[in-house]
Amino acid sequence: MSAARTLLASLLIGAAGVATLAAASDGFRAFTSQAALRLDVAEQPRPLPTVVLETAQGERIPLSSLRGRWLLVDFIYTRCTTYCMVQGGVFARVQRELAGPIARDKVALLSISFDPRHDGPTQLAGYLQRMGGRGERWIVARPADAAGLQALLRSFGVVVLPDGLGGYVHNAAINVVDPQGRLVAVTDWQSPDEALAVLARGGVR
Repeated sequence: MSAARTLLASLLIGAAGVATLAAASDGFRAFTSQAALRLDVAEQPRPLPTVVLETAQGERIPLSSLRGRWLLVDFIYTRCTTYCMVQGGVFARVQRELAGPIARDKVALLSISFDPRHDGPTQLAGYLQRMGGRGERWIVARPADAAGLQALLRSFGVVVLPDGLGGYVHNAAINVVDPQGRLVAVTDWQSPDEALAVLARGGVR
């Protein structure tokens, strides 16, 4: 094969790879929109959709029933062995640091699985146990139906992509929901102090 043909083949392969990545990542927005999402939510808090969650205890609860307290929300899937595990450890730390406000029912933690086909109550309960969650104020749940899942992903700006190995790639954050049920902040999951600062500004001590 001539040098020119080799170069052309390489360019075609590269272009195909870029096109595939662009399609899988929604035109690359999955990797570039987190900062824009944070700014948009900070400037215009988002009311949460009307959805029903099924908890690790098998109970069905409307998301709206959690209003009246601050919520820290993350999105997980229980088969994840990488970032979700670290993220769960961060939530366990936050639960310890917020023990006082949690005991006074000022704050609750909510982990939502975006993999409800695999994550039933048994798997959700196992995740909470592995992460070291304590008490009733760390709720691990899944949307009760597909429409609810899609509504939540849109509202929180969560992008979930199959990784080709049976798992998922997804953006991660600690989302802060105020007592009125509005998403008011999207913070770095690796820096939980950001979320704690939002709570402090809201009067949580």
